[in-house]
Amino acid sequence: MPHSPYSCVLWDVDGTIVDASVGILRRLNVALTHFGHPAPTREDLVHWIGPPMFQSFQDQVAMTPAQAAEAVAFYRTLGKADGYTTDVATYPGVTELIHDLSAAGVPQATASSKPELQVDALVDHFGLRSAFLATVGSTPDESTLASKTDIVAEALRRLGERGADTSRPVLIGDRHHDVEGGNANGVPVIFVDWGFSEPHEGDDAAFRVTSVDELRALLLT
Repeated sequence: MPHSPYSCVLWDVDGTIVDASVGILRRLNVALTHFGHPAPTREDLVHWIGPPMFQSFQDQVAMTPAQAAEAVAFYRTLGKADGYTTDVATYPGVTELIHDLSAAGVPQATASSKPELQVDALVDHFGLRSAFLATVGSTPDESTLASKTDIVAEALRRLGERGADTSRPVLIGDRHHDVEGGNANGVPVIFVDWGFSEPHEGDDAAFRVTSVDELRALLLT
């Protein structure tokens, strides 16, 4: 029976479990042009996928917090109209690894900057509900619970509340926000290279992997 060196596993979602870039780019095109900004290119997505959208609208197109809140609300209506699972695919081998960790008795939770209702929709759509003890994402307005530091802390809290051993956690992610949020909570981070990131973003992670096989070798022995 395989076992894990970790007592629980936290997962980022966008860029780690799922590739939602097609739909994100389409919705960003509509939202940014609606508010009078140039449409982004696919190369620009590295700046948008990962951080909370509320922050990205401020950082990338210099919106004020009030303008960003309006833009997020508009962007979310587009996502709701699309359906949260439209144009989303899982990265090959990741869902199998999640199920294998579950079969090995490892408690798992999401720790995503996506709104939690979207995380729940994706978890259900891809048949992962039984593998996760908790699904944690941001609040809909991305202001009450939005930073990766707070989301990781909330994921650990919910796992502990449900009886999981959180003494040896690990976080899987693909952006520097994941690394920073994990490190702030004393959680080692395994940085995956298949998401949307700049090469330097994984520099402070505990481990870095380029394939699901490498990730599996770290999580199950």
